[in-house]
Amino acid sequence: MTVGVALNASDAENQVDASVSLAREAAEAGLRSAWFGQTFGADSPQLAAIVGREEPRLHVGTSAVPVFGRHPLLVSSQAQTAQAATHGRYHLGLALGTKLITESGFGLPFERPIARLREFLTALRQLTRTGTADFHGELLTAAPPISARVPGAENGVPLLVAAMGPQALRASGELADGILPYLAGPRALEEHIVPALTAAAAAAGRPSPRIVALVPGVVTDDVEAVRAKATEQLAFYEQIPSYARVVELSGGRRASDVAVIGDERTVAAEVRRYRDAGATEVVFTSTDIAGEADRRRTWALLGELAG
Repeated sequence: MTVGVALNASDAENQVDASVSLAREAAEAGLRSAWFGQTFGADSPQLAAIVGREEPRLHVGTSAVPVFGRHPLLVSSQAQTAQAATHGRYHLGLALGTKLITESGFGLPFERPIARLREFLTALRQLTRTGTADFHGELLTAAPPISARVPGAENGVPLLVAAMGPQALRASGELADGILPYLAGPRALEEHIVPALTAAAAAAGRPSPRIVALVPGVVTDDVEAVRAKATEQLAFYEQIPSYARVVELSGGRRASDVAVIGDERTVAAEVRRYRDAGATEVVFTSTDIAGEADRRRTWALLGELAG
């Protein structure tokens, strides 16, 4: 099982420089992948391309680019460029986004998100694999009159979706290469997410999808203080129905209830639970909430598990 970390250097003086530095440290610790979120700040595919080129020991990924406010042609250009820059080590994550961010940030109505996701994935797969497309959907058109191929990215780009609900899981199983569930504990994965995803993929005649579980986690001795900090940091997600639902399915009440916090033995056991629940990869997020020493301690353990 691959083990990686999400890197967040948005508070640094220079986010690109700091991300490269963190990626080198992650690789030295034995981690296998580094992932970058997408908000309204740094361009995640571009950041992943730079970091992946500077640190060839890591696979890099985006988690995740919202499909609202983007077009498959533009995202394909970004993803193929990142794939060429990293010589095949880039993984593109897509997300539905949220009503709040879509409507307040982009001024777009958050309507028919699953239909948009399906059309986006269909067009994007054609573009990233062949450099061309002739897609005319209800919501999107992608039919470039000239080639959209990026030399060096001929093998395509793995497409993952931040999917956890039944409809998104069905679309991802049929059209994507895997998923990026966040705040979904082992119980939610094993009982709800993995069965729905694999059934959809099997019905479509596709191989078993990847399940890259994004897990807030820290190795620390100060469990109570770190969990209190995690509760504060993760409270935002409790306002979003999809996250609130998956936390409940995981047996939690607050988002921080699914955070993995404890000593090395505790955290290693929880990582194994994710593997046993069907996760093919585990990516730790929020490893900086307890300070530098605990972050390094967390990465050291994850590097051992990756080995």
